Amino acid sequence: MSFRAINQKYLEPGSQVLMVLGIIALCQPWNLLLHTYGLTITLIGLIGFNITSKIAPEEKAGTGQVRNPGAQH
Repeated sequence: MSFRAINQKYLEPGSQVLMVLGIIALCQPWNLLLHTYGLTITLIGLIGFNITSKIAPEEKAGTGQVRNPGAQH
């Protein structure tokens, strides 16, 4: 498994989940520590998503086309 495949399968969705968790941490009223670091968690997820979204997905061998495993042709 190449870095591009790992990025597309784990890192990019992980960054999105981290952003959502940061927003949830900001909105919850029970834990002061989560509320305190909620913006930091959101920003780390945002920066991670900005980096991982710039990495192109894997190309199919010999075709020059971008590989999209979710698309049915």
